[in-house]
Amino acid sequence: MEKIEFDYNKYNFKNPTAKYKIIFNEGLSEEVVKDISNLKNEPKWMQDFRLQAYGFFSKRPTPKWGADLSKIKFEDITYFARATDKKATSWDDLPDEIRETYNKLGIPEAEKKSLSGVEVMYESEVVYNSVKKELENLGVIFCDTDTAIKEHPELVKKYFGKVISPNDNKFAALNSAVWSGGSFIYVPKGVKVPMPLQAYFRINAANMGQFERTLIIVDEGADVTYIEGCTAPVYSKDSLHAAVVEVIAHKNAHVKYITVQNWSSDVYNLVTKRAFAYENAFVEWIDANMGSKVTEKYPSVFLMERGAKSNVLSVALANHGQHQDTGTKAVHLAPDTSSVIRSKSICLNGGRTTYRGLVKVKKGAENVKSSTKCDALIFDDKSRTDTYPYMEIDEEQSAISHEASVGKINDDQLFYLQSRGLSETEAVNMIVLGFIAEFVQELPIEFAVEFNRLIKINMEGAVG
Repeated sequence: MEKIEFDYNKYNFKNPTAKYKIIFNEGLSEEVVKDISNLKNEPKWMQDFRLQAYGFFSKRPTPKWGADLSKIKFEDITYFARATDKKATSWDDLPDEIRETYNKLGIPEAEKKSLSGVEVMYESEVVYNSVKKELENLGVIFCDTDTAIKEHPELVKKYFGKVISPNDNKFAALNSAVWSGGSFIYVPKGVKVPMPLQAYFRINAANMGQFERTLIIVDEGADVTYIEGCTAPVYSKDSLHAAVVEVIAHKNAHVKYITVQNWSSDVYNLVTKRAFAYENAFVEWIDANMGSKVTEKYPSVFLMERGAKSNVLSVALANHGQHQDTGTKAVHLAPDTSSVIRSKSICLNGGRTTYRGLVKVKKGAENVKSSTKCDALIFDDKSRTDTYPYMEIDEEQSAISHEASVGKINDDQLFYLQSRGLSETEAVNMIVLGFIAEFVQELPIEFAVEFNRLIKINMEGAVG
């Protein structure tokens, strides 16, 4: 077997020489919200939206039903930092220190090989955006959300905040108040985007908050795959990532949203992601969560009209000191809709994983089919996994199933693999990769290779 050396420094590196054009003092207030809006020269409706959201955030208590969020100090977070005055369309146009960051992460090379467009966000703003000319000619829009407000205001205003209300939860309210950056995608009727679009979000500074806002609109009969990746270096102080993602899949549209997050162990990762799927639309969330101190993320699909369907496939890995509180929601509002939920979790060295999901069927939504399966792999007695499935079924003519399993690595499997010449570590890695193979198969090949490497990095120290 080929021996691969893993170097986490590919992800865990700091850029102490980074020069910021603007960086706010720590703390949040109504004035900070206004300053962000004014810096971006936003229309009045957006500033009003932000201020209303800040009011919601201020009144809502920090949730206590999930992971422990009591140690988040909102007053210690920096809510805005601008690294460059100009967004680049060529890697050579970026400041040296930012370009070097993304070279280390391999993003330019991935763009050349397998992507239709790339967007990268550094701290609070997008610093690079490029989309293939042939897609632009077809009317595909792929830019940062700040730019979309200026160049496509009516389209943004029509959908922004309509899938996820600014009062949906405390962290959606926070994002709505201080959001910056993120992706805006519009795919016109009938257009099939041949290769994925990708965004990469990077936190560089300590105590930094990142609050990207992503809005994806896929028109009738259109098709797109979007991939996001996220990293941050390790600091002694906590950072905060609170994103909002809104997806609209119109009639017969197909959206595949892939997330591979590898935040450092001092990041609170608190994300609200939701899609509306209309007649015969198909929405897929393919979601991987590694790293972070705490993750709370539950990608949701509201099946709005007849024939809509969803597929959610998630993987969570929790190591020492980490709590991955993840899951999904499928809300069936129309007849003949279907949802499939598959959750895989791995915990080791005292880590904790939680599956928290909801399947809801509205009265009158006949012939709904929904299947949920949760599988957990525990490495030791210090680790913990929990499953909290919620089902609200108000229609008798529906078929709903749920199953869950928890297990440890089988000694017989280890013995067999080691008898074939593998070391214990190699054997464990092979078993784990087999456990999550269903997830890896959904990734484009270049990303599948990288994800396997990330899993092996995170599994170091799991045995012995």
